[in-house]
Amino acid sequence: MRLLLILNLFLTGIIFAASEKPNIIFIFVDDQGYYDLGCYGATEVKTPNIDRMAAEGVRFTDYYAAAPICSPSRAGLLTGCYPRRIGNHIWVHRADSKSGIHPDELTLAELFQKNGYATACIGKWHLGFQEPFLPKNQGFDYYFGLLHNLDPVEVVYFEDQGGVPLMRNEEVIKRPADPAELTQIYTDEAINFIKENQGNPFFLYLPHTMLHNPLGVSDKFKGSSQWGEYGDAIQELDHNVGRIFRTLKNLNLDDNTLVVYASDNGRGPGRNSNQPIQGRKLSTYEGGIRVPAIVWGKEVGIRSAYESDQPVHAMDWYPTLATMAGIKVPESLILDGRDIVPLLKGETDVVPDPGWGSSLNTSVPLRRRWNPPAEWGSIISREEYLHAFFYHGSLGALAAVRSGQWKLYLNPNLELFDLKNDPGETTSVRNTAISKKLRGMAILFQHEMRLDARPAGDTIFQQ
Repeated sequence: MRLLLILNLFLTGIIFAASEKPNIIFIFVDDQGYYDLGCYGATEVKTPNIDRMAAEGVRFTDYYAAAPICSPSRAGLLTGCYPRRIGNHIWVHRADSKSGIHPDELTLAELFQKNGYATACIGKWHLGFQEPFLPKNQGFDYYFGLLHNLDPVEVVYFEDQGGVPLMRNEEVIKRPADPAELTQIYTDEAINFIKENQGNPFFLYLPHTMLHNPLGVSDKFKGSSQWGEYGDAIQELDHNVGRIFRTLKNLNLDDNTLVVYASDNGRGPGRNSNQPIQGRKLSTYEGGIRVPAIVWGKEVGIRSAYESDQPVHAMDWYPTLATMAGIKVPESLILDGRDIVPLLKGETDVVPDPGWGSSLNTSVPLRRRWNPPAEWGSIISREEYLHAFFYHGSLGALAAVRSGQWKLYLNPNLELFDLKNDPGETTSVRNTAISKKLRGMAILFQHEMRLDARPAGDTIFQQ
């Protein structure tokens, strides 16, 4: 297996050298729950375009956002790091925030930008509002959208200015922003960006404001679902996902574009006996942080009609998308994400171990600290540790650990759950050996963050 993967890496390198770099589109939906698409079991809405993505691509059943709340989740996605590693793990950035992603961090957009890609962020930012933290200073050539949320705790900051502004780069386009028109106009802008850059490789980050409250639905979609305004908003999103795909087809770009669809955090629990997951946004129950994720791109090598139960998380996109673009992650950069390209391409059905050398950035996790004391080194392998997922709550604290099918809650007491057989986390399991191993992982992770976490960008001391 390993020899075949190494041979494939060699051949892939030849192919990348001779072919055009793929375009990357990342559709990032706000507050969509695990079961809230047709391909994930929703019966109250129709989502044919997103369902088609799943039927023609890879659908993950055990995919995790970086956090159960907006700002940390976005930070994890764009840096390939646990939000805690980069100091962006606590709650969200409000309009008076003085912090954001540190300018020294190399965001995914900056990586693509430095390697010849046109880059755009179209949609909700929510990652800092001081000058160093704005999208155009974090690797995006072009920005259109809302820097903020539209909920009452953020709108209040803009009452004396006429409301939250809709921005194009540094220019205010409209004030106040109308939630009912955002899904369509974001897609309009995205389509324009695709058309303008069809002759060059592009990275389009499309973080929708929907489905965050307050919900907004255009007249065309009001009453279109069996799920009230929330369902209507989902169906409008699906329609606009279809518009993106039609644009790619009409421009003959569908044979050289990879599209990812994912949610930034969960929303709520299942609604029937076939939907056992419990928990809401902000929680570290599965319903708060396990979300939909789909990858499409048959013509760039993504396998079709495949369902993966491998635990995969938002930080994995950084090295993975870099590999898809033939970009080597700089040697000095320490990430928490894993390169899952061999899984996406069907070369393996598991997330490759970093030592396999199976794709361009597979070895990146080996840069993480590994010097465990004897108490833990004797029962935890490096591979197990690097494949573990560490759940952090909305207030930034480590709350649980997942390794394989097992999830261990850390507070107020240790509780172990078998997610393969009990995804609803209804019955704790007694297994002393597994509990000890996952507790050890949590301790090693805490030490790693104590020693290696990097600061957020912060302008408070410059005021």
